[in-house]
Amino acid sequence: MSRAPKPLPLSTTQARQIWLHAQRLDVRAPFGAGAQAVADVVAHLGYVQIDTINVIERCHHHILFSRIPSYRRADLRHAQSVDRSVFEYWTHALSYVPASDFRFFLPAMREHRREGHKWFASVTPADMHKVMRLVRAGPLTIRDIEDDVLTEKEHLWQSRKPSKRALQLAFYTGAVTVSERQGMLKTYELMIRHFGWDKLPKPASAKEITAYLLDRALRSQGVVSLDSVCHLDAPSKKAVAGLIASRVRRGELVPVAIDGAGKQEHWAEPSALEPGEVPPDLVHILSPFDPLIIQRKRTNLIFGYNHLFEAYVPKAKRKLGYFALPVLVGDEIVAALDLKTDRQDKKLLMQKWSWVGQGKKTAERKELKQKIEDELDRFERFQLAE
Repeated sequence: MSRAPKPLPLSTTQARQIWLHAQRLDVRAPFGAGAQAVADVVAHLGYVQIDTINVIERCHHHILFSRIPSYRRADLRHAQSVDRSVFEYWTHALSYVPASDFRFFLPAMREHRREGHKWFASVTPADMHKVMRLVRAGPLTIRDIEDDVLTEKEHLWQSRKPSKRALQLAFYTGAVTVSERQGMLKTYELMIRHFGWDKLPKPASAKEITAYLLDRALRSQGVVSLDSVCHLDAPSKKAVAGLIASRVRRGELVPVAIDGAGKQEHWAEPSALEPGEVPPDLVHILSPFDPLIIQRKRTNLIFGYNHLFEAYVPKAKRKLGYFALPVLVGDEIVAALDLKTDRQDKKLLMQKWSWVGQGKKTAERKELKQKIEDELDRFERFQLAE
């Protein structure tokens, strides 16, 4: 019986460089421009999270802008509604995912069709029949339905409109998809009709879904742990752990020991372990929902930065601000900026500037501040465009 290979030591600097390369944040324009660039970003990352907060531009646009310097909001609309290269569904949160990955989500859709969805237990057969009759007649927004009798919410984020809840349930079952967005107003369309299919693709098997989860994480994270592969998806851990072990035995993955990780195990493909250095002048103002930030414990381990999301924290208790944005300079997170877009007066407001990590060192602060302010000018133009 062969012994398990000894983990390769990995410094946090090396881990940062590997992860930044996997996220394509080590070069300025890795994906080109236009709707095809949007499709390529989503395909590479595996998902781009959607969120409603718009104190600055919503996070799905922000994440794309961080990797496509010439990004325009119309590029995402084109990818979703014309090219149909991306579609919306649930990963760890509501996200844009590649249309080419559709079959990996079909088993979850079928499960919701069989067993319902705990968030929409109050949807009645009559509500569902009503919205499906309307959407069969043509694309539908919730504003097109004017005869709803409002009901009490079952939880904070639920709509009082029965038809909206029914449309959302139809979305999770795969009967309809979001064919277009105007801001956060969704247009629903029959899934089959939107994609021009005669029938749905063949659903992925459980084994294929496990491989999909691992491969997606390896591609977008470089170095992975069981927690990072199965973010907010504990039921998948057992199968993923088994697949990791088999790939280690075949030499396709190698165990690595990141400084400070303690007993938490990590793995990488051998080809990922020699990243280049990140240009020290490269600056990214990141969304708190960016894949580099959303897994807080991982970001803290590898970058030494514990991001605080304080939008739901009372103002007096906030440390970084309502919607602080981490600032990446080279391969270090050096600041967190609480910004607000004043769309009426067409300017970007600085609510609070907090230095973190290497940014606290006064010897480097003047140079860092100039680099960040240069990027803020570009970020403001993005905020106010279109």
